[in-house]
Amino acid sequence: MSLKTKLMAVASYIFHGTPKKVIANITYLQPNNLLVRKKILITGGGRGLGYAMAKKFKSEGAEVLIAGRNEKKLKISAERIGCKFLMLDVQDVNSFKSFIDDADRMLGGINCLVNNAGISLHEKGFLDVNPDQFDSQFNTNLKGTFFLTQCFINKCKEKKIEGTKNILFISSETSITADERPYGLTKIAMNSLVQGLACRFVNSEFRINAVAPGVTVSDMVTGSSDENLACGYNITGRYYLPDEVAEVACFLLSDVSNCLNGQILVCNEGKTINTRWKK
Repeated sequence: MSLKTKLMAVASYIFHGTPKKVIANITYLQPNNLLVRKKILITGGGRGLGYAMAKKFKSEGAEVLIAGRNEKKLKISAERIGCKFLMLDVQDVNSFKSFIDDADRMLGGINCLVNNAGISLHEKGFLDVNPDQFDSQFNTNLKGTFFLTQCFINKCKEKKIEGTKNILFISSETSITADERPYGLTKIAMNSLVQGLACRFVNSEFRINAVAPGVTVSDMVTGSSDENLACGYNITGRYYLPDEVAEVACFLLSDVSNCLNGQILVCNEGKTINTRWKK
């Protein structure tokens, strides 16, 4: 298994009043057929981290189907990746059974679900949240994810799919700390769901894990990895790239990580570790 390292001078920014250049050593695994025989459905797969994961999984031999609301963007992304696509609104829970049936048929069997679709409305704080904002984020990030996962598990049981079935949730570093805003609260609940389901279904050969990235390049945060990646919010002063988070996701879906279940891998270089010496 070989590695490819990319040294990136990603930005110059002001850090405690001093100009500083941020250097990122980003290493990718060269394709090694890690995901052969994996049939993976990715929600929110037309852009950002979803797109990066789809591209990585496809390169590792998986059959991939991306889903989302924007048909034009999905079609373009699917053509670039060489995968299938299907329309899905994760707030429309009544459509999930037929959606999973269609995805299963298109993939010739489905054994992996990646719950990536999510939204953040970036409210300033507790007093700035209104009921519509609350409902929108909970319905997308938690309710939709909950019931889509339920439909996926039921489909696997109905078809009596043998071998390991994987479910990967895309959480957030906000899930590791207390929060007052809907986005963070949905991700905190998601982590509990990951661990609860992992224990519930481990003897049915389901592996259920999560990645919890720090602030990563996306349409919600910043436009593209070709732009200025300076981010004082992250511990090393740069945005993380979807491609490097996709490497972690690939590991979790591969058989290499079969001993992992109910794990939330936080991809933020330790920023949310609560050490006694932190200021």
